[in-house]
Parts: sequence; C-alpha cells; structure tokens
Amino acid sequence: MGDRGQAPSPWFPHGGTPTLSTLTLLLLLCGQAHSQCKILRCNAEYVSSTLNLREGGSPGTPRGGGRGGVSGGLCRALRSYALCTRRTARTCRGDLAFHSAVHGIEDLMIQHNCSRQGPTAPPPARGPALPGAGPVPPTPDPCDYEARFFRLHGRAPGFLHCASFGDPHVRSFHHHFHTCRVQGAWPLLDNDFLFVQATSSPVASGANATTTRKITIIFKNMQECIDQKVYQAEVDNLPAAFEDGSVNGGDRPGGSSLSIQTANPGSHVEIRAAYIGTTIIIRQTAGQLSFSIRVAEDVARAFSAEQDLQLCVGGCPPSQRLSRSERNRRGAIAVDTARRLCKEGLPVEDAYFQSCVFDVSVSGDPNFTVAAQTALDDARVFLADLEKLHLFPSDAGPPLVPATVLGPLLSGLFVLWLCIQ
Repeated sequence: MGDRGQAPSPWFPHGGTPTLSTLTLLLLLCGQAHSQCKILRCNAEYVSSTLNLREGGSPGTPRGGGRGGVSGGLCRALRSYALCTRRTARTCRGDLAFHSAVHGIEDLMIQHNCSRQGPTAPPPARGPALPGAGPVPPTPDPCDYEARFFRLHGRAPGFLHCASFGDPHVRSFHHHFHTCRVQGAWPLLDNDFLFVQATSSPVASGANATTTRKITIIFKNMQECIDQKVYQAEVDNLPAAFEDGSVNGGDRPGGSSLSIQTANPGSHVEIRAAYIGTTIIIRQTAGQLSFSIRVAEDVARAFSAEQDLQLCVGGCPPSQRLSRSERNRRGAIAVDTARRLCKEGLPVEDAYFQSCVFDVSVSGDPNFTVAAQTALDDARVFLADLEKLHLFPSDAGPPLVPATVLGPLLSGLFVLWLCIQ
C-alpha cells in the first residue's frame, strides 16, 4: 500500500496536516451506536480526553512519538481509545461506528508515530454541565440514514446503484455491464448489513442463457433499529411481507425504518431500509425476476476481503460472462424482429437495448422487453448522475475496493460532537 507517511491520506487528499478537531470530526460516528455496542462511550471518552489538545494544540506541533505535548497526549488518548474498542468488539460486529473508529485509530496512530504500548489517558472527569452551556441539540434519528447524514453534513449522502434483470444482465456499482451465464445461487451483495442472493437456471433446455428464478435478501440484525429479516421471492410468488409474515423491521424503536410496499401485488415489490439508506425493487416479468438497488456508499463498501464475490461489486466473474459472439448467436426470434420490438420502448441503442434484443431473441418471448425497460426506469430514478444512465456492454471492470482499504474514508461519515455538546 506504500508509505502512508509519504502518500496523501485518503481523508485529506491534498496532503495537508489536519487539526485534531477535524480528525475527530471524520473519525467518529454516533448515530449507529446502540444499547449493546458501547462504541458511543468509547467515542465520547476519546473526545473528552482530547478536548484540551483540540483547544490548545496547533497543526504545526511536532510529532514526538508519544513523548510530550499535543502528540504525546494524543497517543495516550488513542491507546485508551483502542483498548476501549477491543473491549466492546464482541457486541459491535456490523456496526458502522465501530468499524469507523477501529480504522480511524489505526490511521491516526501511524500518522502521529504512536507506539501501541505505553501509557493511556486517565478516565475523563464526570461532573455537572458547565454554567451557561446552551441546550444540547437533538441527536439525529439513528434509524434515518439520509436525514441524519444531511443533519450532520449539510448535504445529501452518496449512493450507488446495481441491477440484475433478464438473462441475467448485471449493472455493477462501477457502471459496468455484463451478460452472465451464472447458474445456481450467486451473491449480488454480501456486506455487514445486507446479503442478497440470486438463483438462476437456463432460459431453455441446453441454452447458455439463464434467468433469475429466486431472490433471497437478508437484512442483518441492527440492534437499535431492526431485527434480522429475511425476504424471499420466487417466480409466481412475490410476497409483500418478510418470511415471518411481518411488513417492517419488528418491535424495536426503529422498526418502521424497514418496510415493504407494493403497488402491483405479485409483480412489483419495493423494500425501503431507511436505517441504511437503501431502497430495493424486485419485479417479475416474463417468468423471471429482476433486482434493482440504491444503497448508501458506506453500506455498500462495508465488507471484508472474504466477501469479495459480489456481482454488484465486481460484476460477473470472467469465466461466467457471455462473450459478444455468444450474445450474437441466432435465437428463437430473428434479431431484426427482436430489435424492432425493443426499439419501441428503448429508443437509445445502449446496453439495456442490446440486452433486450438478446433476451427476446433467445427466449422467443416479446415480454422480455418489459424487463429491460423497467430496469432502465429504475436506473433513471436511482442514479444521481443521469449522464451515466446509458451504458454499453463491457467485459471488464475493476472491483470495488473493500472496506479494509476504504473504510476510514467511507465509513467515517458522521460527527460525534453533536452527541456530546
């Protein structure tokens, strides 16, 4: 990864030395902290132990390896912070605040040349509020991701879009478009908050082309917001409820932040997970299921190296991609006829149009035009940058970098000072 002391930090791409208050701002996440995971207490103690440093220190203070001054006090505070996170690690699995803190501590200790062994900061003094202190501002709802992010940053968060439809054709988070031959169960997503699996089978006997016949979604347990919920859809069975019969996240305080809605029972279901800034649409068309998602960037990237096989992240593995020659083979309907049928609803000859032509030609079913059209409609709603709406088929594309690399940048999205003011 190179020498972090030489390369610009991912948090500060221009290479400048940040102040401690700015580092703290980027490090800490309070909204996701919950009753069992004690990361909020760790965060608060760290900020309390560095208040005097942030008030009196300066960016130009030498880095003394923990031997005095601002840097010495910071090293002691960071060692205490690291010890606190280790003690609460067992109950913080999958917590955005916890992962943000762990990555941030490691980065700061390297930046300030802090040894892992050494004195720690004393516990913060506890006493009455200071005279004249203003009212404590309300803490953003931890189960409303978008509102909390906007409250803390003054702007909307970033989102990513992925879709799978038809053959299946997969549009990845990186705007790469693959036509896949995948059979059996393959993960579309597999991160700390979501697991989505699509099961495909051949569109016809002996055909390389496959279609999605089953989709399974697991919304992983998030203590303050939802119980773990499982949604499963199959062709001719698109339920408007989770497997346990519920239509929300359960009885927890933020249970309503996960909900299922349907305007067209049996063919269109929308699942909203406000607590992680995610919306999922599942449709049934022409005997196949399609999947479309809009998800917050830091949620999509919250996965480890062991979770690298995700079609939404890296697209289809090279061995599972249909080549252009395979996609151009003669099918049950003449290509010219398929092009005419697809052109009616897809005037731009982009990847969606080409996918439509392939699906209609191979399957012999004109209804496959609807799958490509609705996938394009979902992308038009979910994409923030409409210049990226129209894509052209690609057989290659770099994978999304896992959280082990980008975690400090993309998980440290929230600010602790609102929790302790």
